[in-house]
Amino acid sequence: MTPGDQPLLEARGISKSFPGVQALADVGASVLPGEILAVVGENGAGKSTLMKILAGVQRPDGGTILWEGKPVELNAVKDAERLGIVLIHQELNLAADLDVAANVFLGREPTWGGPLKLIDSRIYADASALTARLGLTCSPRTRVGDLPVGQQQLVEIARALSLESRLLILDEPTSSLTERETDLLFGVLAGLKSDGISIVYISHRLKEIERIADRVVVLRDGKNAGGLARAEIHHEAIVRLMVGRELKQFFQRHRTDGGADKPPVIQVRDVRWSPRQKAGITFALRPGEIVGMSGLIGAGRTELAETLFGVRPRTTGSIEIDGQIRNIRRPSDAIAAGVFLVPEDRRVEGLILSDSVKRNISLPILGMLSRLGLVSGRREKAKAQEMSDKMRVRTPSVNQEVGLLSGGNQQKVVLGKWLARSPRLLILDEPTRGIDVGAKSEIYSLMDQLAGQGVAILMITSDLEEALGMSDRVLVLHESQLAGDVPRSGLSEEAIMQLATGGGAA
Repeated sequence: MTPGDQPLLEARGISKSFPGVQALADVGASVLPGEILAVVGENGAGKSTLMKILAGVQRPDGGTILWEGKPVELNAVKDAERLGIVLIHQELNLAADLDVAANVFLGREPTWGGPLKLIDSRIYADASALTARLGLTCSPRTRVGDLPVGQQQLVEIARALSLESRLLILDEPTSSLTERETDLLFGVLAGLKSDGISIVYISHRLKEIERIADRVVVLRDGKNAGGLARAEIHHEAIVRLMVGRELKQFFQRHRTDGGADKPPVIQVRDVRWSPRQKAGITFALRPGEIVGMSGLIGAGRTELAETLFGVRPRTTGSIEIDGQIRNIRRPSDAIAAGVFLVPEDRRVEGLILSDSVKRNISLPILGMLSRLGLVSGRREKAKAQEMSDKMRVRTPSVNQEVGLLSGGNQQKVVLGKWLARSPRLLILDEPTRGIDVGAKSEIYSLMDQLAGQGVAILMITSDLEEALGMSDRVLVLHESQLAGDVPRSGLSEEAIMQLATGGGAA
């Protein structure tokens, strides 16, 4: 920030506490007109709390907020919106059954007819003007639920622009977007920036931060950890501030060839799940291997994982576990064979969010904790505590509701519940999506330890850096077929993308 520049918004000495937690302690941040400010930090660093305070969702315990140099009080969302501050949450707040125009002006529809307050048809022209500014070409009469997630994101931004916003706060805006949708969003943000609109951008994806941010503010443990000017923004500098240490070996993988002469843990032969597949999929994993699985969106990676776990029916082929053919028709068959799946959507498919850490960990092993059909509360708590400690789950108690934990800690709980059953094969579908670099490092370390114990790991990932850093080899899918099996010696982003796009081996 150049000396003398007048911030559009400035937060000074912001503090906020919740029962048992000091979320923010004397935090400061500012954003200039027409600037993209990235706010980063590990889960639990205080980012969301600060953003909610700036958007009027929560009130601070102490500190001052200035708008164009003048102190303001943001006691409610309406107070922030009147100034032009709009927060767009990671989970989009749209009415799926209403059309685009209705969502853009929801609660503020133009009306006519006096007391009757009939909605004026100009709502469609007004909405069309806003969506056109963002490059959204669909009709304003289109049902929002029929739009791809990337276009729904633009509808949220159009709503913000309809409020004459001057500061947009975007919380993990690309978490559910494809690469193409992300590129389109970045083009929109560049246009808004050139129009003088300020943007506060929150993301765990450090490559995105490097690409679009003018400045970076880093939070750690509810405090300012430092800031970076545009010329200083790079991955290692951000990570150093986020975690307070150098991550000299971010991808923790101690490779050995100890399993090379051992029989496969799993042998997949000619497996198909759809009549549209031209050929079946065949591969094997040996003890202690971490095998990455890459491919573009829609390549069939998750479908294959679900087939191996019995969620999706297999139409052809066979699956052998430790040399024995297994008829895996449902998840219980896979679990009995020692095959476990950590799903991509941990919140919907991997956890009971309203239940405790203890109950989530113990559910798959209740039989091990029971006697004469009765679960031992003492043994259940002891096992949950053991796995929670092993996984380094940051929680005040195993009785804590799992939905209140950070994304990284939720992922550790999902892993912990399966590790309690001593897996032979662990299928991880996007294991580090939406979690911070510190939690990623811990999960990589755990994967390395499990591989060292002889567990075979199939890691589905869209992060090529992750695939290269952790995999002993990478299976690449294209249009639900195995396009290639790339050995460690031949791994590169170019080799993977060549296969993923249907180009064959480079």
